Amino acid sequence: MKLPVIRQFYQNQTVENLETTLEVLESFSEFRGTSEEELNVVGELITNICGALETHQNVKDGMTERDALNGFAQKVLGSIDK
Repeated sequence: MKLPVIRQFYQNQTVENLETTLEVLESFSEFRGTSEEELNVVGELITNICGALETHQNVKDGMTERDALNGFAQKVLGSIDK
């Protein structure tokens, strides 16, 4: 997870584009010929796209961009700590 990447996705992509890209990456990750290294890259991209999607939703619900980004980061870091 990289907040600058999430911010870039949030600021420059529509929700529809992010959702479509997410579907493609998820499909790619299910291909049995995908290497471990490729899965790691795809997993990182999926996390960043999910962060951008959540940021879009939180900003729509009234949160500031900064708070939405930081909230997603805390959620991810909190799940890792468990």
